[in-house]
Amino acid sequence: MKFILEAGLTLSLFLSPIQADVFSGTVLVRDLSYIDVVAHRGASGYAPENTFAAFDKAVQMGADYIELDVHRSKDGELVVIHDSTVDRTTDGSGKVGELTVEELRALDAGSWMGDAFAGETIPTLDEVLDRYYGKIGLLIELKTPDVYPGIEEEVAEMLKERNLDRPQDEEIMIQSFNFESMKKMKQLLPDVPIGVLTSSRTDTSDEALKEFATYADYFNPQYGLISQTLVDRAHAHGLKVGSWTVRNRKTANLLIAAGVDAIITDYPDYVR
Repeated sequence: MKFILEAGLTLSLFLSPIQADVFSGTVLVRDLSYIDVVAHRGASGYAPENTFAAFDKAVQMGADYIELDVHRSKDGELVVIHDSTVDRTTDGSGKVGELTVEELRALDAGSWMGDAFAGETIPTLDEVLDRYYGKIGLLIELKTPDVYPGIEEEVAEMLKERNLDRPQDEEIMIQSFNFESMKKMKQLLPDVPIGVLTSSRTDTSDEALKEFATYADYFNPQYGLISQTLVDRAHAHGLKVGSWTVRNRKTANLLIAAGVDAIITDYPDYVR
């Protein structure tokens, strides 16, 4: 689940995801094997986000993880969809939390991206765990957990039922923009790596990083906040760094040069 390295002769950092230094015609390939490729909502550049088609594509492309988003249906099922409404990514309308799981399953979550994906459905978290655990790492994002009281306990119980509360090699991770929710997840699942998401520069101070390190394992800022200095400071606090969302090769190479530990991308092959 790591990078397969290839050597190519290049004078520019930004022309290829393969990082090479050129001295007298000799190519020295840098070791990128430590960087995890996280398929954002699956390989969502190639298939409808948060569907089996996108997750299968991520597995096929050799990503290290799939990232997926979790909400709760009206009748209490945890479902995998990014938005709080179904309007953007399905042929339906309304809030996820006001629709039953059967109503959600009946929606077409693929046709918006092309006829080849017609009939793709909104998966449940149960289905995703059972279908992909052991095939690829899972990065589970809790969306607006404050809207769904008790969702942390529900996710923890799902993982415990499958003996996934003590994952090997960080095969399961959980993240959110809600820091209090992630503090709770660390208490519920002390052996599962926790990530904090942010797009705010306020959260990049040493004081903030020190606080995150008391309960989180990953600091996951939006790529516009990334610099080598920030990555070094996060590492100094014992935090790994995963950045999002990469949609072009230049951004991928900038993050690689900054020394991040994981790249969250719609296009896993752009990082490869």
